[in-house]
Amino acid sequence: WGHQLAFVGNLITRAGYHLPGDISLGRAFADVPNGIAAINGPDAISTAALLQTLAFIGFLETRVMIDATGESQFRGDFRNGFDFGWDKQSPEWQTNKRAIELNQGRAA
Repeated sequence: WGHQLAFVGNLITRAGYHLPGDISLGRAFADVPNGIAAINGPDAISTAALLQTLAFIGFLETRVMIDATGESQFRGDFRNGFDFGWDKQSPEWQTNKRAIELNQGRAA
């Protein structure tokens, strides 16, 4: 998911769409450059903002996107006791959906 969201976010900001408002006091989201320039360059976000972002991503990776119940059926199965209709589908449908997700991740 992360790669896919990053790719789509990059496309959207390069197309000129930005969140409304300020990312920090007196600095609009639209003032942050695209791509690597957002974290390295004269107009880059602050080091503190970069560290905060990395800490948040680390938190998500280690505390949220995990198999909390120990009942995952495959890698990436983070349902954690919630069923959104997955178990009602046929094994062929499930295999097809996992293959689609894998291929989308490779494309991103």
